[in-house]
Amino acid sequence: MTDIIIAVLSTIGALAILFASIGILRMPDFYLRLSVTVKAATLGVGLLLLCAAIVFPDVSVTTKTIAIAFFLMLTAPVAAHMIGRVAYITGIKVWKGTIMDELEGMYDEETHELKSTHDDSSSQDEPVKK
Repeated sequence: MTDIIIAVLSTIGALAILFASIGILRMPDFYLRLSVTVKAATLGVGLLLLCAAIVFPDVSVTTKTIAIAFFLMLTAPVAAHMIGRVAYITGIKVWKGTIMDELEGMYDEETHELKSTHDDSSSQDEPVKK
């Protein structure tokens, strides 16, 4: 039974990594490539680490694989976010087929801080219209 679980998980993990590598070739712009590779590769590597923990039931190996998977799940999305933000601030163009750019005009050019769309100067005393 364990062999079947390992075979299924490792196959799904390898396919996720394959989809991530195909995504690098197929996606039209940097932001989509970044998104698909981080999500799929993180899933694939996480599943392969889970397989390693199952194959080697030693406590030290299991602890190391769980720690690696935890830090991978913790750091990969944050790193991708920061890379995407720097790419956007430096002016990497989005795909011409992009329908909506929600960040357009939202960054302060000098400080690179994100502006809020919510108007903070609105009075809370105004009645709510129904």
